[in-house]
Amino acid sequence: MFKEMNDLFQWAWLIPFLPFLSFLLIALVTKRSKRLSSTISILAILTSFGLSIAIGLGVIQSGSQVVENPVLTTVNWLSIGGLHIDFGTLIDPMSAMMLFVVTLVASMVQIYSIGYMHGDPGFSRYYAFQSLFAASMLGMVLATNLLQLFIFWELVGLCSYLLIGFWFFKVSAREAAKKAFITTRVGDFGLLLGILFLYNQFGTLDFYGPGSLSVQMATNFQDFALIGGVSYLTIMAILVFIGPVGKSGQFPLHVWLPDAMEGPTPVSALIHAATMVVAGVYLVARMFFLFDNASPFALQLVAGMGAFTAIFAATIAIAQDDIKRILAYSTLSQLGYMMFALGVGSLTASMFHLMTHAFFKALMFLGAGSVIHALHEKQNIWDMGGLWKKMPITGTTFFIGVLAIAGIPPFAGFFSKDEILAAALHNGHPIIFAVGLFTAFLTAFYMSRLFFVAFMGKEKPENHPHESPWVMTLPLIILAFFSVVGGWVALPEHGFGFFVRYGEFHPHAMDWLVASVSIIAGVLGIGLAYITYVTRAIKAENVVARFPGVYKLLKNKYYIDEIYLWFIHKVMDGVVAKVLYWFDLYIIDGIVNGLAAVTRGSGRVLRRTTTGQLQTYALVFFFAIVIIYLVFALGEGQLSALNPAAMLGGVK
Repeated sequence: MFKEMNDLFQWAWLIPFLPFLSFLLIALVTKRSKRLSSTISILAILTSFGLSIAIGLGVIQSGSQVVENPVLTTVNWLSIGGLHIDFGTLIDPMSAMMLFVVTLVASMVQIYSIGYMHGDPGFSRYYAFQSLFAASMLGMVLATNLLQLFIFWELVGLCSYLLIGFWFFKVSAREAAKKAFITTRVGDFGLLLGILFLYNQFGTLDFYGPGSLSVQMATNFQDFALIGGVSYLTIMAILVFIGPVGKSGQFPLHVWLPDAMEGPTPVSALIHAATMVVAGVYLVARMFFLFDNASPFALQLVAGMGAFTAIFAATIAIAQDDIKRILAYSTLSQLGYMMFALGVGSLTASMFHLMTHAFFKALMFLGAGSVIHALHEKQNIWDMGGLWKKMPITGTTFFIGVLAIAGIPPFAGFFSKDEILAAALHNGHPIIFAVGLFTAFLTAFYMSRLFFVAFMGKEKPENHPHESPWVMTLPLIILAFFSVVGGWVALPEHGFGFFVRYGEFHPHAMDWLVASVSIIAGVLGIGLAYITYVTRAIKAENVVARFPGVYKLLKNKYYIDEIYLWFIHKVMDGVVAKVLYWFDLYIIDGIVNGLAAVTRGSGRVLRRTTTGQLQTYALVFFFAIVIIYLVFALGEGQLSALNPAAMLGGVK
């Protein structure tokens, strides 16, 4: 049986290859035919989805064998001297789960886009970029080593730039694309340094296998302290973590993600649910052996950064009015959840939430796109109202997404969020548990606020919404189904944890106390939103009037963007740039110009000696010999033995 599964796993390379082939075909052959371009792209990703299901079933059937011994299929890509670089595929439960999630969401997004992007002049270009985006993420998931992962990591960043700036004729889209690209480059620089440090120390970048990073760290590596007592492994872990901070929008490199809304809404669904932003979480999970073997500070940093980002983004979301921006800050907050789950030591809980979040976040973004499409590009929730009546499929599926992210049972988000909170409490992090619980309350509140205002609020007579065509509603129904049942993989209790885990499997009963508290937090959040925006027992405008400073602070996202702009204009451009300009002008150019002046001066002096008179040449020759002799005599300490006669060849 296992041999048959191995034969199946050998074909995993087709999963990223098919979308990549689709990209090439659309870009080079079919770009003039919109229907053919979309058909090729969708067929490619659906085939990859089918292969992902087959591999997932194979992993489940193999039991603990693939869990404990990941299946590696590699070919030598480059050999230079002692440097050998392999490319290949890595199949284990975590990569199998990610393949399923990415291909499912990408398939739904591409089918949905037939309706959403209909009539767009860049239709074929859009599908080419979508195919490349999916191929890049799938290639990253299957990477067997850090170099291969980094190459696809950068391709994911490139695709996000191309898709965020897809409508490049809009200034806001161009600026958002540049902002995303530059901000994530900061994180990528740290990741690249970490990769170089790891290769320098271990001589390999392989995740698993003989002599790999995981094997060396677990067996014969002796860590040592550097400056301030911080260990070498900890430095490498922190550098590697900087990459995910940028890619997964963790504070303070989160500023690009809300502006990424300038791209088409289906792009937002793909970025936020299954590709770019979860790439950082996946990297930390894949490199978890590095963080586990480093000092506790490494995981504490991951946990602290994640917890802060979770509550930071949630507080901003409660004051936003743009439907896509509310969802964007929701994504930031949920990514913080995934990060602090890793930080408290639960890879299982983090990956579980990554999976369930992909289902309901893709659902809600596509639902938002359906609303925007029906209202002719209106995005402010206060310009909406009464949409559930006019758009029953969109409204019902969106409500399922809200219940899932609020952590209400039996929806998917309840199981994964409960797993994270339980891990934080049981692993000795009560403060992070409290932050996570309060964030769960805020999440339920601001997502219910969005739903009650947009879908149950007062109808606007100027709006004439209508339900989207089936090609857009079918993906909503499928994603809603997974948003309900996606969490059931944890039943029987912790069944998911047997496969996707780090270290030994230790089953334990579900903590119903934590689950109950989590449910109460979600219900309270929904209830507060209901009495504020439906029954209006609490008037939101009165709360805003009482705390105008707080509201303004949250509305303006804590002024982080303004602080960055001030720093760039006043400090970098105003001070640092001027200092560097002075240094370049007077020091660098001064040295270059000074050498040129010395050369010119020497030339003028020597030119005067060129007279054509033999006695002049003899005099110059004599003084040159004297100078050379003095230089050598000084160097050898023989100045006291100076003998002018010897200089003239012994003449006395």
